[in-house]
Amino acid sequence: MEARQLGSSDVKVSPVIFGAWAIGGWMWGGAEERDSIAAIQASIDAGASTIDTAAVYGMGYSEELVGRAIKGRREKVVLATKCGMRWNSNEGSDPWEQKDNQGNPITIRRNARPDSIAYECEQSLKRLGVDVIDLYQIHWPDTTTPVEQSMAAMVKLKEQGKIRAIGVSNYNVDWLKGAVKSAPLASLQPPYSLIQRKIESGILQYCRQNNIGVIVYSPLERGLLTGKVTPERQFPPGDHRATHKYFTVENRKRVLAALEKVKPIAEKHKASLAQVAINWTFSEPGITAALVGARNAEQATHNAGAMSFILSGDERMTIRRAFDEPAKVMNS
Repeated sequence: MEARQLGSSDVKVSPVIFGAWAIGGWMWGGAEERDSIAAIQASIDAGASTIDTAAVYGMGYSEELVGRAIKGRREKVVLATKCGMRWNSNEGSDPWEQKDNQGNPITIRRNARPDSIAYECEQSLKRLGVDVIDLYQIHWPDTTTPVEQSMAAMVKLKEQGKIRAIGVSNYNVDWLKGAVKSAPLASLQPPYSLIQRKIESGILQYCRQNNIGVIVYSPLERGLLTGKVTPERQFPPGDHRATHKYFTVENRKRVLAALEKVKPIAEKHKASLAQVAINWTFSEPGITAALVGARNAEQATHNAGAMSFILSGDERMTIRRAFDEPAKVMNS
């Protein structure tokens, strides 16, 4: 599939984007460095050549891995990362007690102050080993900083040639309205899947009306929509899925029952259930691309395979209806 233009920017992204949260290890029970680098390189080779990471993923570790993986391949890659979640600053909002990859206690705060954004950009450029970031995104709204100040800092980075396009993540419509007054906003990054469709009630429409690209995360709901998460599955220590509400035994059974209804469509396209779920997601009106994580080369190549077929309108509706009831119950 051809790359898709991100809003009114000159940045184009692959419909499937490699999401580099899990390879940072943090909140995912660790990751194998060699496998992570191989996964990124396999994704690029398979055509999913946009890579999305964030400074906070592994407290810089994910960005360092991405930097190593794309060395010598920079011209083939569209690179996106995020700022605005500081684990090494006392400023900002919404303090969140966490542990780093070594098990040390840390406090993460949403910090989108201009000086912090400028500092974070320099650190990300160094860790990634690049001169420019294609898409730079504010990770979460920071209620201690006026949005126009944050956007002014992003515009300055763009004018300096350090970033090519400005994006935000996890913003609601009110925050988006404030942002577009101060900056040319290329994209929003919200959660979206067959189970989690909250953005359909207003955010998607606003983005379409204002030509803002939409890159969604968790299209497979952390692996739940692959069909491989059985009721018996156990997650390792440090894996956040062990306590996530979507992963109760009852919800796993609901998802597996819905996926049974999707199997004939997957078989018709010689695709896996995961590939069908990814394809459905980036094929929905208003969606530019879907972020999908992978821990090894095989998974990354498989995810990119979701771009190899086209679902019909009837098939997309059948898939949507199969998950209407599970989505309603699981989000109630």
